[in-house]
Amino acid sequence: MSIREKVIAIVAEQAVLEVGDVSESSTLESLGIDSLGLVESIFAIEEEFDITIPFNANDPMGGEFDISSVAAIIKGIESLIADKA
Repeated sequence: MSIREKVIAIVAEQAVLEVGDVSESSTLESLGIDSLGLVESIFAIEEEFDITIPFNANDPMGGEFDISSVAAIIKGIESLIADKA
């Protein structure tokens, strides 16, 4: 399973949706993921990929990690994994 597929599966699980309902252009808001769901998604992604995401739950849009769309999250995770390697 690719990074993209894993991230989409985690986001779908948090949004209580089918994987097919989540696209890279989806925003977390459009998927109905609230702030708690966002934090749970971040934790699940960190655990899945053994990375630490620079994320401030008090200011989710103000950090260096882009959560504006599923594609942005995937890109950020790929970058963190590459940096770790």
